[in-house]
Amino acid sequence: MTMMSFRVDEDEAIRTQRWAEAIGVERSELLRDALHRHLAQLDAEHDIRTWIDQPLSEPESTLAEIAGWGPAEDWSDWIDAVG
Repeated sequence: MTMMSFRVDEDEAIRTQRWAEAIGVERSELLRDALHRHLAQLDAEHDIRTWIDQPLSEPESTLAEIAGWGPAEDWSDWIDAVG
């Protein structure tokens, strides 16, 4: 892991500590989770913009038609089969 250090407003530091104590985690874990969630959201928004700007080509989208077909057969009754 890499150490990161940054400054926050005093009010945000107090709120961070209160929430960490309220949910029973270390402050650093709360901040790591918040950063992870925010980065995941930014990545998702970037992916959306990419899909809008560069939609799939015809060859790339050919499998989309069969995506909703589901399994070809129902194999759920074979769950207890021993081979």
